[in-house]
Amino acid sequence: MKLSRALPWIVATAVLGALAGGIAARMLAQKPVVLQGGTWLPQPRALASFQLTDLNGRPYGNAAVTGHPSLLFFGYTSCPDVCPATLAVLREVQRQAPLAGLRYLFVSIDPEHDTPATLRQYLAAFSNDITGLYADQETLRPLLHSLSADATRQSLPGGDYRLSHSATLYLLDTHGRLAAVYSPPLSARTLSADLRALGRSRML
Repeated sequence: MKLSRALPWIVATAVLGALAGGIAARMLAQKPVVLQGGTWLPQPRALASFQLTDLNGRPYGNAAVTGHPSLLFFGYTSCPDVCPATLAVLREVQRQAPLAGLRYLFVSIDPEHDTPATLRQYLAAFSNDITGLYADQETLRPLLHSLSADATRQSLPGGDYRLSHSATLYLLDTHGRLAAVYSPPLSARTLSADLRALGRSRML
């Protein structure tokens, strides 16, 4: 074969080789993420379609958790221990600002008592930058299921009830997928360190 005819094949082979080499290098560079305080999912998990409401009465669904990372937590305003402790940790993380664009979401599991006004007052005691969200139990179910989260209501004598819920923090990536989970005990120091490291590695 003459050189003039072989040249296109040589060029094409070189280009394909370079592309394959680049892909292989990126795959080798993507080492498993090891977090100090949480667990990184081997593959991010897509969330089911969900629709919550924010404290201004606006819909807050899947599109609202894309384009930026988010830390999401389920709770309720009359929670005696886990919720205030977790919100105190988030307040400290916010002060350290470890990850640009990170949003903090508090999803109420008690819509009967947690009105927008109640949620706003409760969250303001910790931070003005935590987004309060709510929905009725049926509407909330797809999001809970997607995150393997628990929110259980137990009826008590006299018409009252008791709530129990997952105390996990859920880290969502910029595509609105579950990327990592943090279980108690939570530490602002280790959580901030992890978020800083993830920001540097651009894994979110």
